[in-house]
Amino acid sequence: MSAPGVLSFTQQGWEQVLAKVKWALVYLDAACAESLHWGCGSTRLLEAVGDPACHLREFEPAAVGGGAEQPKAVFVLSCLLKGRTVETLRDIICRSHFQYCVVVTAVNHAVHLTANHVPAAAAAELEGQPVFEQLEEKLCEWMGNMNYTAEVLHVPFLLAPVAPHLALTPAFASLFPLLPQDVHLLNSARPDKRRLGSLSEVDATALPPELLLHIRCLVSGLSSLCEHLGVREECFAVGSLSRIIAADLANYGPAKNRRKTATGRASVVFVDRTLDLTGAVGHHGDNLVEKIISVLPQLPGHTNDVMVNMVELTALQNEEKNQSMVAPGCLAQSNDPAARALWEALLSTKHKEAVMEVRRHLVEAASRENLPIKMSMGRVTPGQLMSYIQLFKNNVKALVNHCGLLQLGLATVQTLKHPQTAKWDNFLAFERLLLQSIGESTMSVVLNQLLPMIKPLDQRTNDDYSPEELLILLIYIYSVSGEFTVDKNLGEAEEKVKKALAQVFCEESELSPLLQKITGCDSSIKLTFHKSKIAADELFASLRDIAGARNLMKQFKSVYVPGNHTHQASYRPLLKQVVEEIFNPERPDPVDIEHMSSGLTDLLKTGFSMFMKVSRPHPSDHPLLILFVVGGVTVSEAKMIKDLVPSLQPGTQKWNSKMLEPAN
Repeated sequence: MSAPGVLSFTQQGWEQVLAKVKWALVYLDAACAESLHWGCGSTRLLEAVGDPACHLREFEPAAVGGGAEQPKAVFVLSCLLKGRTVETLRDIICRSHFQYCVVVTAVNHAVHLTANHVPAAAAAELEGQPVFEQLEEKLCEWMGNMNYTAEVLHVPFLLAPVAPHLALTPAFASLFPLLPQDVHLLNSARPDKRRLGSLSEVDATALPPELLLHIRCLVSGLSSLCEHLGVREECFAVGSLSRIIAADLANYGPAKNRRKTATGRASVVFVDRTLDLTGAVGHHGDNLVEKIISVLPQLPGHTNDVMVNMVELTALQNEEKNQSMVAPGCLAQSNDPAARALWEALLSTKHKEAVMEVRRHLVEAASRENLPIKMSMGRVTPGQLMSYIQLFKNNVKALVNHCGLLQLGLATVQTLKHPQTAKWDNFLAFERLLLQSIGESTMSVVLNQLLPMIKPLDQRTNDDYSPEELLILLIYIYSVSGEFTVDKNLGEAEEKVKKALAQVFCEESELSPLLQKITGCDSSIKLTFHKSKIAADELFASLRDIAGARNLMKQFKSVYVPGNHTHQASYRPLLKQVVEEIFNPERPDPVDIEHMSSGLTDLLKTGFSMFMKVSRPHPSDHPLLILFVVGGVTVSEAKMIKDLVPSLQPGTQKWNSKMLEPAN
């Protein structure tokens, strides 16, 4: 049996659900569907259901209920069983003919007690699971007969395991670190005498109850992960929101007994994404998967998978009208070992090697099926890969045997041929130019270099930057620069860029979802220059906050390395700095990596260490490191850390837990 990991944690949870779904109508919310998608695949769930009259359905208010031939339902939900979720449950059940309902929630009963304002002391004395038991009675009431069967249980669906070293937390895709401007919002709900001065003063008591509860749901899932891994965790944090999450996990009451019996040890290090957004928006990552996720359309309802056009493997013409007739392919291949091996290779290699790896897998698969393959050496081209893929088209057996591989192959071809991929190098060249300019010029000069690139729709060519791409460049500039001098020249330069951007927003024929969110308008017709300028002003206030995000750091104050007569200026990722500090052979006390104490013993240790030689907990103390980036990590960053850790500390296990999709 393999060692416990992120995949076994997820699969173990789904096994509990599969045991309940026989002959049932199954409703899933988006986050649980994504966990299933990466963990074991919908095919496993359908096989477990085993009834053609039953289906998988999205959990939503408008979801179709169950007919007379569908007496059993299983609801698999990532959220608290409270408020609108319970109302949706009631509405679906009341318009159905269910006689047996199972509700599975990813949030444990202890957090439900917190959500219902039950004090911790009272919760400790309760017997059973009263919140779940009360809901079971309600389910029977909604089904119309108290003698019908209802079950409510907790299964920790926290992760969508992308690879052994990388997992997503789709239910927390919206959780993002605070910026300085958020302090003003928090202060609006506080009396004058208790106003916060900066992000460094923000603690759990300052956060809105809804956000605190969301964090507690995350902590509940992480505690379950640690239980599965058999470890007692030490919690560390880099950044203000990370500090609050780490402290909540360190002091999480239901974990006390679990920690007493744990035989293993782990360090969990939380890092705020806002401390380095350069890595999230930059194009320096030489990784094929990052490009695939960046250019191909998003798979509906998912945060980290894409739609692969499969029409090329059918008799249909590859025209836009036919693409919606064939179900799209995707990147997740949880039930295909060969495709999963290729996927993990793509995550761990550079672009050129990844493309060659795709060719190798296609050639080997075609050879195994005795397909008439023509070998060609040298540079791999999209046309060459497509010729190999086409060999499978008229051989149903070969197509079924290698369906996962063909989806990854087509994703590669479509990405290589995509116009945005050609633009990737343009981005990279301009970002490198910006790095040199930032070291040699003031911020106002850098912004003036960007100004001629801001062009309205009727003046743009395919090589020019769209409004969304300009925003990416602005985030790159402000995040990599960090602190800078604010003067009259900067104010004037920012004002010129704001006006140019506002004009561009107004002249768009159609507003993208991002521009709709930024401007607050769902149609370009409704967008006036005044509204657009207000949006641009707010955008630059956020950019100033991004530039100042590292102001509270002492050690990790910069991600910019100035150039000299031997080296060009460069970007030094914050995550790389954090990992290098964790595995620094001299083991100095971390300055910006804060340890979160988990009770009196830890506090005494910290106190005594001021007067006598008592070693403080250090993130490199334990054989397992879990790095949790609050706000998301890119594929390139995950690869960088995966490669970096063994070189710094041979023998250390390492996983990255990620909250949002790659942000390029």
